[in-house]
Parts: sequence; C-alpha cells; structure tokens
Amino acid sequence: MNANIKLLSKLLTTAALLVSAGMAQAGTATATLNVTATVSTNCTISATPVAFGAYDPVSGGNVTASGTVVVACTKAATGLTVGLNNGANYTTTRNLNGAASSDKLAYALMQPTSATPSAACPLFGAGTAWTTAATLALTSPTGKAARTYNVCGQLASGQDVSVDSYTDTVTATITF
Repeated sequence: MNANIKLLSKLLTTAALLVSAGMAQAGTATATLNVTATVSTNCTISATPVAFGAYDPVSGGNVTASGTVVVACTKAATGLTVGLNNGANYTTTRNLNGAASSDKLAYALMQPTSATPSAACPLFGAGTAWTTAATLALTSPTGKAARTYNVCGQLASGQDVSVDSYTDTVTATITF
C-alpha cells in the first residue's frame, strides 16, 4: 500500500504541475497609434462658351448671350475669387477678331447680378465688367459639389464689320 500511496502522490503532483502550467498566461503590452490627415484647399474650374450667334450690323439690336464658369472647391474653403482675362484680342476693350478680315467686334463680359450660383445676368449696358482685376468673390462652399456662375456677354449694335466669323479666347482663373 505504501507503494500505491507513493504512486498516487507522484500522479497528483504531476497533475498539479500540468494544471498550473496550463493556467500560465502570456504577457501583454499596449501602445497607441495616432492616425492623421490634412485637407488642403483645392478647386477645379471649367467653362462653357458665350455664343452670340448671328449679329446684324445694319439693322440688328444689341445682342446678349451667356456662358458659364463651373467651380468645385473643398468644403469651407475661403477667399475664393474667379477672374476672366481680357482675351486674346484685347486692345482697349475685348474684341472678337474676324477669321478672314481684320475687322473686330467689341464685346463685354459682365458678372452676374450676385455671387449666388446661377444668378441672372444684368440688363444690357449695366453691371460690373468681369476681368482679372474685377473678380467675382465666391462664398465659402458648404460641400464639394460644383457651382455654376453665369458669364454675361454683351455685344453692342451698330458695329461696322464685314461678313465673317468672329472669335476670341478668354481664360477663367479661380484663386483659392
């Protein structure tokens, strides 16, 4: 019986060692990982043409037409302005140059009646000319969605020009 007790004692000791070994846990440690991003002001700009269509220098009246400038900027961007340069044919005024003749048709590009997207064009002869110096100040956008602004073209009647096709190229610039 003494041998049985010794054997039982060894078995119990071995079992206790195995149980305590299974209860041992691995050590742990933690660290924090900061994650950051920076959003900068960014804008895009595109434009649609101002197409006056047919012009009658003999008996026609003033002609108006509108194109658009479309801008999309980072939400909450501030200090946004859009300017239009004088065009490729500027002398003392913007001009549409004839393709075959040396004639020029003087025209104006005016700002809309407000800086609200899709605001109406002013009446002929009224409003603020739209240039690089006289820019349209935009409100801070509430989202990144594109906003459309009218470019208001005015072509005065009675200009003495030849039969021809007339064009100019104007660059729209957004400053942000």
